[in-house]
Formats: sequence, structure tokens, C-alpha cells
Amino acid sequence: MFPVILRDPVATKKLLEAIHDAPNGRRSLSRLARTCRAFSEPALKILWRELDSIVPILGLFPGHLLKKARRPGLGLVKTPQGDDWKNVLRYGELVQRITYDENSNAVATSVFPILDESRPRTYILPFLRELTWKAETAAGLDRCALFLNPELRVVHLEIGTNLKLAQISAFLADMSSRSKLLGFSFISPTSLPDAFTELLLRQDALEKVLLVAPGALSPGVGRWTAALPQLKHLQLDLTGRSPIAVEGFFDELRPRSGDSTPSSIGSTDSGVFSGEELDFTEIRKSALRLTGDLMSKGSFAQMRKLNLTGEVANIAVFLRHLDSPLTQLDLVIEDPPDKADWQDLCGLLCDRFGDTLQSLRITATGSSKFMDLVRSTSRADAPSGHLSLEYLSELPKLTRFDIDLPESVLFTPFDIECLAHACPNLETLRLSPLARFPPLNGPPKLTLESLSFLTSQCRRLHTLGVAINATHGNSELLRTQVASSPSLLRLHVGHSWISDPLQVSILLSHLAPRLDLIKWFQEKNRPGFVEANAKNWQTVSDTLPHLQLVRFTERSFLRVIEPVRPVTLEKGVDATVETMSRGISAQVRTVNTAIQWSPRVADQAVEAIAKSSSVAIDATPAIQEASVDARPLTASMSVDATTSTSSKGVDTFQVISPTYGRQKWLMGQFSSAFYVIPSIFSFFSFVYRLFIRNPLSFSTRVLHLAAVDRFSALKGQSTTTSSKKVPASDTNSSPVSRAQDIPLNTLQVR
Repeated sequence: MFPVILRDPVATKKLLEAIHDAPNGRRSLSRLARTCRAFSEPALKILWRELDSIVPILGLFPGHLLKKARRPGLGLVKTPQGDDWKNVLRYGELVQRITYDENSNAVATSVFPILDESRPRTYILPFLRELTWKAETAAGLDRCALFLNPELRVVHLEIGTNLKLAQISAFLADMSSRSKLLGFSFISPTSLPDAFTELLLRQDALEKVLLVAPGALSPGVGRWTAALPQLKHLQLDLTGRSPIAVEGFFDELRPRSGDSTPSSIGSTDSGVFSGEELDFTEIRKSALRLTGDLMSKGSFAQMRKLNLTGEVANIAVFLRHLDSPLTQLDLVIEDPPDKADWQDLCGLLCDRFGDTLQSLRITATGSSKFMDLVRSTSRADAPSGHLSLEYLSELPKLTRFDIDLPESVLFTPFDIECLAHACPNLETLRLSPLARFPPLNGPPKLTLESLSFLTSQCRRLHTLGVAINATHGNSELLRTQVASSPSLLRLHVGHSWISDPLQVSILLSHLAPRLDLIKWFQEKNRPGFVEANAKNWQTVSDTLPHLQLVRFTERSFLRVIEPVRPVTLEKGVDATVETMSRGISAQVRTVNTAIQWSPRVADQAVEAIAKSSSVAIDATPAIQEASVDARPLTASMSVDATTSTSSKGVDTFQVISPTYGRQKWLMGQFSSAFYVIPSIFSFFSFVYRLFIRNPLSFSTRVLHLAAVDRFSALKGQSTTTSSKKVPASDTNSSPVSRAQDIPLNTLQVR
């Protein structure tokens, strides 16, 4: 049968969370989960709910996959497959918050590509709700995409100086498209991207926004944050900015009217027609701010919690523009603040947020804490800053008031009295309990008697932390029952002084009869440690319970004594009702209220330039040159007119008669003449061909070609001339040649 506590899941969760928050709580909770089956599941949920690194997730892989089983952050030697992911997927469903810091070098960078490529499902941590990612390089920022899932609700992003604005913009666009956030934190030493607000337009359900980066006070960011309908928590850094820059955060929230008139606050017109006009805007604002007549623009109606860092003057300027009912205000100021600015801030808090403010916490910036650290290492002198609380007039709803400053640690009894009257419902009060007061500089100004203002006025005060000079009280205070607090349970005195522990125990038993815990600094290595004070406070802690028991015993005797019964007598009373008539004037009181109404006007310009495009078309006609050989085909024909001759020999050995000899002579003469005739005929044939036939043939050919060319031009067609036929019997005719024709364009026709 299960224990009774396991029947109520809420009670079980509260118990395990208390164990987890105790010293060595994670180790105790881990042992409880391994030894008790009933507590195993709820204990594992709390153990894996929040991780400060991804090393525990890597440790869930089998040992043979890791380079070193005891140091999973060194990386993997093999790619996990199949059942290797079993434990990672099981415990990954329990993780709700995780943190990664690239500078810690706790995880090898080679792990992320392996996880991204071999993961069996899209999201290793499917129920991750809050992610804190600290990246110094672009590769470190890209690894964050592995953990962006639709269930993610809060992202804390801390960017280093090595990243470019384009890389940050790409990551913000990816993150905004993959998740619907309720909280977003951006911390960077570099400026915000130019399109920062456009990249986060989809995140309209944000309830918490933290911006610590140059450019976070721009009017665009102010307009974006004011437009978030669910914004309840805002944190900004005003360090190093001028009051004008702080007011610029609200410039685009609610535009003013009447800026065109010289008398308007927002106008820059001096009323003088000159080319070089002076800007009187800030002069008018300063004057109206001093008189309290400067009208606020109003914004952030749903905001309840505000965190501001910077000078007190800038914080006061920012708070003047808020009309939201703040319940929690955390201020990180430069210590020590200017007295006039601190007075202005206290008056503003009481006047504007006195009816709603429940928690006020004031701490110091990092530079102020660093100066205190340097002072503690060099010399042990105490700070001398006095943060006056007499300017607090009325904060009736304030239940928690914390001041933790390294310089302004001096408080007087008058400050405690003013605080008790201004904040009667205080439950937790801490006034720089870590302050040190070395013997050379004197003790604190507060004593146990000065705390009687708190115990008598603040009847709900249960936690008090303050450095005091504990001395014995006077007899009048010990006889005052009003000074005894019924609710004070915890007291933190820090480095408080103490001289007589017995007298202090007696006074504490009267001021806080139900005091359950006393804390003081016992570490000897802490700066400002005084061993005598630590021993005396230990004596008070030992003797106080016995004195409280004595007081409770004495007060119990008063309850046992029976009250004296009063003497009673019988008496008759006339019960006749006396009536009377009375008239009441019911005249209604009226109040005239004027409201300045001005419409919101927005100018919008539309660029109506038609989109045009130029197209060039090559309209040059395509031309193709073609040449036609119009020369007629010709044929050359020649006739050999040479006569054929034959030679005949004569036998000279025959006997020749004289008659035959005379005949032979005559024949020889005739033969010689016959040989001359062909030669003459050939000569005349040559002359005929050269001077008669060839010129006539050439002219005829030219006339023929001209006629053919003219006929082709008229018909638009190319003509061809067939060659002449050569008789088959003529064996000396030459073949037709087109190259021998004469082009017509080379002839000059007159």
C-alpha cells in the first residue's frame, strides 16, 4: 500500500521539490529515485525537469558509443542507431528547461551534427518549454535549431560580439516561424537588427520581454512592445542613455496634437520667423516636469512587473510615462544615487503606484558591485552612503521591500520609523544585510530598539534582514506589549555588532517571541568577519529558545485565571420608540470636466507607379544574298581545213629515157607549185578566222546574253542557256565550260 503522501500528487511534488532545493538536494533525490519504486517516477520528473547542460542527455547513450564513459561531453565515436536512442528518447520527454553555454566548452561541437543526422524523430526534447542559449559564434547559434520545437514557450538568447546582424536576423526569423512564445529574452553587446520588430511580429502572445542591447530604446521597439496585448513583464537597460533617449521610447505610442502651434509642448516652432530656429521642446518639457504638469502618453495597460537598469534619473523619466498598475518593480541602479533624483523617484512611486505596488527590489549594477569588491580586497573601510527612506509617504499594498546596495547601507532610526508608517503591510524586509562595519569606522546606527517601530506597526512582518548594533533595551520597551511581534519568524543580522548576548536574548524574546531562525555570517574567510561578534550571536541563538519558553509559560498563567463575574440587577426600561421628522436636502453636486479629444490621424502614402518592362525586338529584315550565274553555256568548234598530202618515192635505178626525164622535170615543177597552194590557202583561212568570223561570233554572243539577261529581269526568274550540240562526227569538239563565259556585270553597254 502506498504512503498517504503519494495519494496527493501536489503534496508529493512539493515534498520532492523541497528536497531538491536543499543542500545536496539533487544527490538525495537521485538516491531516493533509485531506492524507492513509489518515489522513482515523481523524483525522476523533478530531476530531469531542468538541466544546466546537455551532458546528462549524452550520458544516456551506451558506453561503447562514447569516447569516455565518465565524460560524455567529449563526444561520440560511433553514430547511434536503433536501440541506442532508447534511454535518450525516454528521459528526453521529461526535460522542460535546458541551458547551453558555448564558452563553457563542456560539450564537443562534433556531437551536434551526429545528433541532427541520426535522430529517430524530429524533436529529441518534445516537451521542452524553456531554452537558454548562450552563443559566441554563428555555428554556436545554428546549433540551437536542434531544440526549437512547437512546445517551446520561453527563449533566453545571449549573443556574443562575433556574430553579424544578418546571422542574428536569420535565426530570429527561423525561431519566430517555428514557435509561439510566451517569453523572449535578448541580451547582446551589439545593436539590434534593423528588422527586429518585423521578425517578431508573429509573436503576439508574449507575456515577458527582456531587451538588453543597444537600440532597445528606439521608438520602433517601444511601439512593438506597447502593441503586445498580453505583455505583463518588461525588462530594459537604461544605462548610459540620456533622458531624451528614454523619452524617445514612447514617441510613437500616442502622437500628440497641436504640434503646429508654437505654444504646444511637442512643437519646435519658437514663433520667430527665422531660418535658424531654436528647439524649445526640451526646455518646455523640463519646466512642466518640475511643476508636475507634463502629461503622460500612457501605455502598457496590462503590464504588472517591470525591471529597469540604469541611473535613477532615467528610471524616473521612464516611470512617468506608465499608467499601468504595477505590482512588482525591480530596479538596478548606480550606487550611490543622486539625492534629488532619489527623492523624485520615491515621490513618483508613492503617487503613481502606491495603490498597486506589492514588491520593490533595489540592487546595484555590476560596476558598483565591482567597486565594492575592489574596496574589500584593498582595505576594510566601510561605505558611508546614506539612502534616506523618509521620502516614502504611502505604500499600503507593499509586502516585500529589498535593498541590496554596496555603498548606500547606512540607515537611521528615523528611516525605520518612516518606513513602518508608509508600509504597514510589510511581510519581508531586507535593508542591505550584507553590509560590513569595521571597528575603525564605528557600529551601525540601527539598534534593536529602533526595530520596535517595525514590530509594532508591521504586524505581518515575518522575515527581516538588517545589520544592527545589538544592545540591551530599556525597561519601558520591555513593558510595552505592543512592541511584541506575533509574526516575526526569521532574522538575518549579517555582520551586526553585539556586546552582551544575554541582554540581547532577553530583548529579542520580547520583540519576537516566535522567532524561529537567526542567521549571521560565520565564515572566517568572508571580508569583514569579526570572531567576537560571531561567538556572541551563537550564544544568543542558544539561549533565545529557553527565554521564549519562559515567556510563553508566564503568558499561559494569565489565561488560567477565571474572570470576575459582574454583579447584575433587574431594571425596567421604557421601550417606546421616539420618532421625529427630518428633511434632507438631496441637491446633487455636479462637477464639470473637460476632455480634450483629438482624433488619431495616420498618413499613408501609396506609390501608384505602374510597373513597366522594356522589350526590344530586332525588326531588321533577314536578307540573304544569292548570286545567279547568268552566263550562257558556250561551245567552241573548230574545223581543220588542212589538206592531206602523200609522198611517193621513185625508183631511180630504172632506165630513164630522155622523154621520161623531161616529163619527170615537168612533174617536179608541178609538184612544187602544188605544195605552195595549200600554204596560201591556210594563210587566207587564218585571216578569215581572225578578222571576220571571230569578231562576228563574239558580237553575236554578247547580244544573245544581253537579251537573255533582260528577259530574266522581266520574268523574275533565272534563265539558263543550253549549250549547243556538237556533231557526233566531230571528234575535235571541246566540252562545255561555264568558267569561260563572260559576266554581264563586267561589260559596259552604251
